[in-house]
Amino acid sequence: MVLLLKLGISFLLLETLPIQLRSARFITLGCLSYNMIMNLIWTLWISLTFLGIVTLCGGSPRPDIVNIGALFSFSTIDGDVAKIAMKAAEEDINSNPTVLGGPKLSISMHDSNYSYFLGILGAMQFMEAENLAIIGPQNSVMAHLLSPLANELRVPLLSFTALDPNLSPVEYPYFIQTAPNDTFQMAAIAEMVSYFGWREVIAVYSDDDQGRNGVAALGNLLEERLRWISYKAALPPDEAATRADIMDELVKLKTMESRIIVVHTSSKTGLLVFDVAKYLGMMESGYVWIATSWLSTVLDSTSPKMANSILGALTLRPHILESRRKRDFTTRWNRLSNGSIGLNPYGLYAYDTVWMIAYAVKAFLDQGGTISFSSNPKLSGVGGASLNFSALHIFDGGEQLLHNILRTNMTGLTGPIRFSSDRSLINPSYDIINVMKMGSRKIGYWSNYYGLSTVPPETIYWKQTNRSSTKQQLHGVVWPGRTVKKPRGWGFASKGGRLRIGVPYRVSFKDFVTVNNRTNITAQGYCIDVFLAAIKLLPYDVPYKFVPFGDGHRNPSYDELVNMIKLNRFDAAVGDIVIVTNRTKGVDFTQPFIESGLVVVVPVRKLNLSAWAFLRPFTPWMWCATASSFPIVGTVIWILEHRFNDEFRGPPTKQFITILWFSFSTLFSTHREAIMNPLGRMVLIIWLFVVLILTSSYTASLTSILTVQKLTSPIKGIESLITSTGPIGFQVGSFAENYLIMELGIDKSRLHPLGSPEAYASALMTGKVAAVVDEHPYVERFLSKCCKFSIVGEGFTRGGWGFAFPRGSPLAVDMSTAILTLSETGKLQEIHDKWLRQKACTSQSPENVSDRLQFESFLGLFLLSGIACVLALFIYFCLIIRQFIRRFPRDTIPCSNGSSALARIQMFLSFMDEKEGRWKNKLKRKRVYMSSSSSDSMGL
Repeated sequence: MVLLLKLGISFLLLETLPIQLRSARFITLGCLSYNMIMNLIWTLWISLTFLGIVTLCGGSPRPDIVNIGALFSFSTIDGDVAKIAMKAAEEDINSNPTVLGGPKLSISMHDSNYSYFLGILGAMQFMEAENLAIIGPQNSVMAHLLSPLANELRVPLLSFTALDPNLSPVEYPYFIQTAPNDTFQMAAIAEMVSYFGWREVIAVYSDDDQGRNGVAALGNLLEERLRWISYKAALPPDEAATRADIMDELVKLKTMESRIIVVHTSSKTGLLVFDVAKYLGMMESGYVWIATSWLSTVLDSTSPKMANSILGALTLRPHILESRRKRDFTTRWNRLSNGSIGLNPYGLYAYDTVWMIAYAVKAFLDQGGTISFSSNPKLSGVGGASLNFSALHIFDGGEQLLHNILRTNMTGLTGPIRFSSDRSLINPSYDIINVMKMGSRKIGYWSNYYGLSTVPPETIYWKQTNRSSTKQQLHGVVWPGRTVKKPRGWGFASKGGRLRIGVPYRVSFKDFVTVNNRTNITAQGYCIDVFLAAIKLLPYDVPYKFVPFGDGHRNPSYDELVNMIKLNRFDAAVGDIVIVTNRTKGVDFTQPFIESGLVVVVPVRKLNLSAWAFLRPFTPWMWCATASSFPIVGTVIWILEHRFNDEFRGPPTKQFITILWFSFSTLFSTHREAIMNPLGRMVLIIWLFVVLILTSSYTASLTSILTVQKLTSPIKGIESLITSTGPIGFQVGSFAENYLIMELGIDKSRLHPLGSPEAYASALMTGKVAAVVDEHPYVERFLSKCCKFSIVGEGFTRGGWGFAFPRGSPLAVDMSTAILTLSETGKLQEIHDKWLRQKACTSQSPENVSDRLQFESFLGLFLLSGIACVLALFIYFCLIIRQFIRRFPRDTIPCSNGSSALARIQMFLSFMDEKEGRWKNKLKRKRVYMSSSSSDSMGL
């Protein structure tokens, strides 16, 4: 504008020269003629005037330099690689004038040197120097610290290494992750754990924001797949972690069952973890080590001296699409780095991040944006004279620049770069790497779109997504210990080398389980044989030793035995342990190997029968219903047959006797009267069916009464036992005591502990207890030897016996599978027959209670017969009334003194009483008589 003003003044001065001077042919200024000078001035005037108009209409001059900062610890692998890659990007951008349209890009580097304090100072220096954006910080702790400052001053932070999933774009809108955050690699690890069929993992992580939040994300993703993290080993942050700290944690891990270990740390701490694991023998067969992307970074950029300590480990590497640009840059890398360090994927992300900022700045300038900063009124006067916080200015165009960055749509060295609606990069994916002696081998890929596959993700994006387990695939793995057999994922804790298995030291019912020699600690019995047969079916060896539980003088408490597992005194418990709810809260049980449940036992004897024993099969109500049904059915048959059948006619006394005789003779099918009416035949057939059922049931019940043993106790089952006041016996150590008190509300004073089958028999026979409540297997064994007792009612609990293991123990699952195999092959029944074969008494029957036959049991039969009778009578009367109306119209009955209705009823009753043919003859004679009378009157 100043130049334009000067040219304007010169033009006016020339125009004011005298005409004589202007008209002179050779007036010159220096070496130029007047006309030439005027033409030049007009041209410059028009050009500069146009440019001035464009500037005044919204354009702005582009700066000479665009400043951005970079905040890393450059002595780390990621920092060193990022520094070289960012300088290469700066060089490439400045060598291409079309990128920024004139300005040069300048990246200022600040080395935080592992110090959060130095990192904060460096960031404040960048913001004071009015940088448009900052690349970094390197870790998530610094990101959490600097993001609020970036929000306030509107300076975008772009990081490809601070990948904490909790760095929310809602809370930190000016923080942008330019590489896939840790949620995605944790999803890949969870998918791998599920693919290989492991149930639980141990997480080793650095105790900082990125470590804690990454492991938390892994835990959530595992839970979605019904897996979990059994233990979290927190290590001090990278700069503070020592070998002693790591040794302490790994020694703890070695005593745990899980053998799947996920390492989510920085490279320095992670390599130290593997070195200590090698020293402790934890890189042998049976272990699985999965490292996050830090290990692939180490493998790509360095040649670790401790390569033997990571053999067989799995790690993740961000998947980079193969392209010509990437290959050219990889070739160029050796010259850039002078061979000091290898290129890894985060170097490519660093290069693309710089280009991302450059394109966003170009778009900002093309949109007419002005790179300007303004003071923040909130910082005015803050810090006093020594701390000049007012030098921190707000970037006026920060919001627009942030918007341009998020709208990035470019293809970089890492492939297509775009942000999704949640501000994460599109199509995150990883290579899955298996570390081997001669290097590493790619065994597959994971993508957020498809899951696990053996083909590159970019080749399947066009396919329909299918995350079913059958579609997930990986190549074979060489595991630690140089084995290709998939580890089972867990092992036995190092507690002396053998599992401590608690066995109840029983003093009764020893056929089930007991310890026969305290010094040699040898267990035997039905439960022990089931355990030994099941453990032989496992695909691995299980070292164990039996440890007796109890004093050998009385049966131990099974609740206390199970509690010993929770207290880590036992590694398992084997025996006749019933599976109940309160026990499953602290331990895991196997599949039940025998059914169980509480039953009631009472004494029995032969019933002394009286002379009236034949009345016992039916209850009084049943006798009343049966006795009344016979005359009712007989009356119905009489009504239906009276008009047609001479055998149902005669004097009233004869008819009454006929009704009684016919009805009761049907009981023995000896009735001699023929039934002529179809309705009567229908009623009789149904009644004979009812009589057949009644007589059969009566015969069976009477036979049972005369031959089967009967109860001497009024106890008929658990209901009557609860309502009674008699004492109740139970087995010492059984869960029955708590169940009767807590669940059924029986007073504790009514309960009497009994220690042996002999004590059961004695207490029941002497009346010390009214009944004994115990588990069905014990009762069956007791009744096979004692014939004077019996089970009454139904079992009132349902359950079974199982082996107990610590919560989450994989051995419980494998043992359950083995027990099912024993059941399917018949081996379980063979063991049962060996120890518990029934030797029942000849007179013993578990169902020896013969209750009286109730009326309710035959209500359906009586209803069927009654409905048939009512229906037959209804049809019969309808037909009779119809015949009566047709044969005796109203005009045929003489009326006198208004008694036509009574006369008609009397005639109807007479009609019903008379035989069918007789009424027809009377009607015929009446019609002949009336016809002759009419002829005589006409003749007169």
